Amino acid sequence: MSKSDGSRYNATVTGREEINPELVVLRVQPDDTLFEFVPGQFTVLGLLGSEPRVPEADEDESPPRPDKLIRRAYSISSSSVERGYAEFIVTLVTSGELTPRLFALGYGSRIFLSPKATGVFTLDRVDSSKAAILIATGTGLAPYVSMLRTMLVNDAERRFVVLHGARYSWDLGYRGELESLARVRPNFTYIPSITRPAADPHFKGLTGRIQALIEQDLITERSDVPLDPAVADVFLCGNPAMIDIVKEMLVAKGFTPDQRGQVGTLHVEEYW
Repeated sequence: MSKSDGSRYNATVTGREEINPELVVLRVQPDDTLFEFVPGQFTVLGLLGSEPRVPEADEDESPPRPDKLIRRAYSISSSSVERGYAEFIVTLVTSGELTPRLFALGYGSRIFLSPKATGVFTLDRVDSSKAAILIATGTGLAPYVSMLRTMLVNDAERRFVVLHGARYSWDLGYRGELESLARVRPNFTYIPSITRPAADPHFKGLTGRIQALIEQDLITERSDVPLDPAVADVFLCGNPAMIDIVKEMLVAKGFTPDQRGQVGTLHVEEYW
């Protein structure tokens, strides 16, 4: 890589945890001071087209120019109090442009990190007296991890509920951390579920799609937090198909989606 190309990078990978071969947590430290952000916001990561892809990735259908900076938005999963790095959880998309290159990174690798964060998928728009029901599939969990890591430290009153769906138990990123939080924080309930139990027989938790668990009123049963817009706001993040179905279910229960200039009781971030 030429010196001019390398100068387009402004951060370094300082941590890499492989949860499974297709799911990785990256910690990225900027060369300068990390931007301020609100838990739930996202930023942009980027790599040049000249960077290598992991062997298991598909070949580029249309290889990008070597000097092209491939950029994608990712929600931040680290606490906003953490000033040394920003953390991201990434799923390998074998046909994608960026994730096969992100998966090839190791400790000390250089990367582009946007100098700012953005987004309104944040808890500061919700009345502090209300519970927060945080529903996600896959890596849509990331903004909620940031919220919990930041807010559970000092907030022992507000009820937090995470309902997280994935295909297999090994796709339930941050599961160990969230289970530990649920044990020590009585105001936090963690509800994981998988959709392919036949291939994951050792998992003893809930099975079924998010919408089925909502129909069964599992959230109320496990947390004592009712799906009632007078009591709780709901956040949805993940697969657009899940979001469309659950959004329709919740609107029927009286939840109102955010509109331009008007905050509702149902907040959505499509993560695809």
